[in-house]
Amino acid sequence: MKLIAATNNEHKLSEIRSILGDNIEVLSLNDIDLHTDIEENGTTLKENSHLKASFVMDYLESNDYPFPYAVIADDTGLLVDALDGAPGVHTARYAGGDGHDSEANMKLLLKNLEGKENRKAHFSTVITMIEKSADGNVNTEYFIGRVDGTILTEKHGEEGFGYDPVFCPDGYDKSFAELGIEVKNGISHRARAVQQLADYLLNK
Repeated sequence: MKLIAATNNEHKLSEIRSILGDNIEVLSLNDIDLHTDIEENGTTLKENSHLKASFVMDYLESNDYPFPYAVIADDTGLLVDALDGAPGVHTARYAGGDGHDSEANMKLLLKNLEGKENRKAHFSTVITMIEKSADGNVNTEYFIGRVDGTILTEKHGEEGFGYDPVFCPDGYDKSFAELGIEVKNGISHRARAVQQLADYLLNK
């Protein structure tokens, strides 16, 4: 079975491939010639991940892609207790604009937390998998990974991406950016969700 990931992000693809091993071929959106921006207008991480997976599934079906295959899509958010779960679904575009401006996002987050004692937060990743079997039946599964931690008062570390320099996972005294990619990938929200996906696929 081929697994189509609704991304061209090499970091995500390499993480998925390393956990799944050689038993399952993982393709990107580029590999299936899908170059359309997929709108994410859901109100929850689960809705957004399902929207992306459904969009890719519809594309494959309309192009008579040979089954069996499965589509996976993820959405990830940082949810801060003192901010009522914000940034949430707006994590990548928290500071507005075109989004994905990590410096601006972190600066706004730290500003909004000024004077607040409760700095607890968690990252959550929701993976939606829609699979089409050899007999044409379609099945949908969800896999959720979570890591709890604390938002620091200033940035620490240079590695990683996004909010990594200001997020300290529970059980550690360093930010994700200080722990390094190898350690982070072993305990991260996305790694935990992908591991659930792997357990499901490899034990079917």
